[in-house]
Amino acid sequence: MAKHLVISTSGNPDSNSRRMGRMAFAHLQKQKIDCDWIDLREMDLPLCDADKCYGMPASKKLSATIEAADGILIAAPVYNYDVAAATKNMIELTGSAWENKIVGFLCAAGGHASYMSVMAYANSLMLDFRCVIIPRFAFATSEAFEGERIDKKITARIEQVADELVRFTKALRS
Repeated sequence: MAKHLVISTSGNPDSNSRRMGRMAFAHLQKQKIDCDWIDLREMDLPLCDADKCYGMPASKKLSATIEAADGILIAAPVYNYDVAAATKNMIELTGSAWENKIVGFLCAAGGHASYMSVMAYANSLMLDFRCVIIPRFAFATSEAFEGERIDKKITARIEQVADELVRFTKALRS
């Protein structure tokens, strides 16, 4: 049976992308999908130095969790028209653990102009690690959030992306 993972990459304790990730995770759990949750904010990850960082306990744990998953949703904030640096650092720390994964994105940004920000990461995962990127992702601006509540259209989109992760993973792992 396929294993799924939702990763929140925001360092902000009041993160909208984390809210999106939590919503996707809850949706998958409700459907009894085998799924784990990782919040990078709760891990003591080093910056990738292309040396000792790979042997550090948090890097090893993250790599093992990613390697064990078949399908992964990345919940990431967008800062300055690009996915947050913590997301890139995570990919650099875990490298080949990403090989042949099914990957989807949930992104929160300040404005609509950052809509395509995730493409550099998607391209890197496709070309470097032969990931299959779900051609649908959820993108929300701050207007979609009111406290813990998320706009109904964005909620539907998040659930749709989570469902697509399961569908793609089942189809490609069978």
